[in-house]
Amino acid sequence: MNSATNMYSVVLFHSTNYAIWASNILKRNSVEHKMIPVPRHLSSDCGYCVRFLSKDRDIVYDLLMNNGVLFDKIEEI
Repeated sequence: MNSATNMYSVVLFHSTNYAIWASNILKRNSVEHKMIPVPRHLSSDCGYCVRFLSKDRDIVYDLLMNNGVLFDKIEEI
């Protein structure tokens, strides 16, 4: 099993546009992340989410909130 430092979380958004916006913000701030399709166990909707290392959760949350990016929730996967 992965150690806690290698576990991932995802940010779920209401639209792909918000996922792209979030990805751009994280990239500008050198936060390691990847846009991926939303895992089926989290939502049956089509779309993308942003995956990142769980250890960066507070950084990701603060960046999204401070830049006005609307998101549904952050889930550990």
